[in-house]
Amino acid sequence: MARFIAHLRTRTEFDAVFAGGVVAKTPHFVLHYIQSLGATTPTAKSIASITVGAVLPKRWAKRAVTRNTLKRQIYAVSESLATRLVPGCYIVRLRTEFSRKEFVSATSDVLKHAVRTELQTLLGARAA
Repeated sequence: MARFIAHLRTRTEFDAVFAGGVVAKTPHFVLHYIQSLGATTPTAKSIASITVGAVLPKRWAKRAVTRNTLKRQIYAVSESLATRLVPGCYIVRLRTEFSRKEFVSATSDVLKHAVRTELQTLLGARAA
């Protein structure tokens, strides 16, 4: 059975999930989780069993192309693990930068593979 994945959109939603606390960490990412947003959730999102948001500060990913690549990877990995994830609301937050010396190009396959592997580890910690 496939699950519907929605994206967090408003500051209120992000603040509610941040209040839930940190549930997993990797060298570059932190995972925040809350079981439900309750009354703050619009009815369209209430049918979603999993809601995902991404926070990528310019401090850690200076170029927009890097932030966009990381967001795409976050949403793709969460989509691929959707059937194994515990229902609820998640935020994946970048907590340190990927070395620009090691990963010269923001769209390189090497960076994408490294990010995907780390995200699978991070979200795998919350898999049912």
